[in-house]
Amino acid sequence: MVTLGVDLASQPKRTATCLIRWDGGSAHVETLSMGATDSDLHELFRRADKIGIDAPFDWPVRFTRAIADYSASTVWPSVDVPRLRFRRTDEVAKQTMGRWPLSVSSDLIAVPAMRAVRLLAETAATGEAIDRSGRRRFVEVYPAAALSIWGFPSRGYKRARGATVRAELVRDFAEQTTDWLTLSEEDWAQCRASDDMLDALVAALVARAAATGHCEPIPPDDQEIANEEGWIALPQTGSLDQLA
Repeated sequence: MVTLGVDLASQPKRTATCLIRWDGGSAHVETLSMGATDSDLHELFRRADKIGIDAPFDWPVRFTRAIADYSASTVWPSVDVPRLRFRRTDEVAKQTMGRWPLSVSSDLIAVPAMRAVRLLAETAATGEAIDRSGRRRFVEVYPAAALSIWGFPSRGYKRARGATVRAELVRDFAEQTTDWLTLSEEDWAQCRASDDMLDALVAALVARAAATGHCEPIPPDDQEIANEEGWIALPQTGSLDQLA
């Protein structure tokens, strides 16, 4: 199996990717890089069996319907603003992490989301079926949530100010996965230097968790809305050591 993790930004400059090949009881990082264009991403998509993208796959149903109704008839729903800001999967992620993910309808993550859905639409145009709930090749991931579930810091590791936390996180992560995950020292250095690179690595691992049944199942009552809004794949507690 080959899994791909994509830490998707609105522009190629900050878009990191990680391709992992799984063989028996081991996993080898084949590529870890920054600067992926849409063309680069489609080429990587063709090489992967399961693809984890760190960006929302859609918007809250109540938000998209409110916008459509307002555009057509100048009607606005009587609904609390948080119901327009967050998807059902965001609510579940908050229950797991204790904090809200960024809102795809009201935060800047909407811009990477626009790129994500464009990439999914372009893939669908080739004839591949896209399931926003993650049951086919593409799955929405949230690296910070995965790190939290696996027992690592999920706050304070971003950007230059998070360099010390990130270095410790990468050290501990390498120690926990040393028996089955192979990266070059250069790749580990890239993870220490860039939270985008680290998130791409984690995204590829969550893609593996999703492919092998090590993510929390979508509750049956939420499947319909997950099909429309997308669904964040949250790995099960303790699953990191079970991926290989």
